[in-house]
Amino acid sequence: MNSSRCAACKHLRRRCPSDCIFSPYFPSNNPQRFAFVHKIYGASNVGKILQDLPVNLRSKAADTLCYEASRRIEDPVYGVVRELTNLDEEIQKAHCQLARIRAQIAVIQARDEVDNVNNPNFFPPQNDVSNSTSFNYDLSAWFD
Repeated sequence: MNSSRCAACKHLRRRCPSDCIFSPYFPSNNPQRFAFVHKIYGASNVGKILQDLPVNLRSKAADTLCYEASRRIEDPVYGVVRELTNLDEEIQKAHCQLARIRAQIAVIQARDEVDNVNNPNFFPPQNDVSNSTSFNYDLSAWFD
C-alpha cells in the first residue's frame, strides 16, 4: 500500500492499493483533477476506460477525460463542443481570408502580365532604384 493515497482514493475515501489504476494519472497533489472526472464520468467508468486501454495511452486518456470534464462543468450544455465550434469558425475565416488574398494576388499578376503584353519593350530596371516604379496596393479592404 502506498504511504500517500492518490487523489481518486482520497476522494472515494478508500485505501490506495499498490496497483491502483488511478494513482499514476490522478496524483494526490491535484485533487480537483479527479473531482471533475468523477463528477462527469464516475469513478467506475473512468477505471474501466483506463483499464481497457494500453498503458502507453492511459496518460493521454486521463488528460483528455480531465479536460473534457472541466469544459462540461464550465459549460454544461455544450462543453468542449463550443470550443471546437469556435476554432472551426476561425479556421473557416482564415480560409476565406486566404482565398481573398490569393484572388487579389492573381488580379495583380494578371494586370502586370497585361501591362507587359501591351508594352513589349517594357523591361523593369534591374537593381536601379532611381528608375524604379513604386506600386502601392491597398489590401485593407480585403481584411475584416
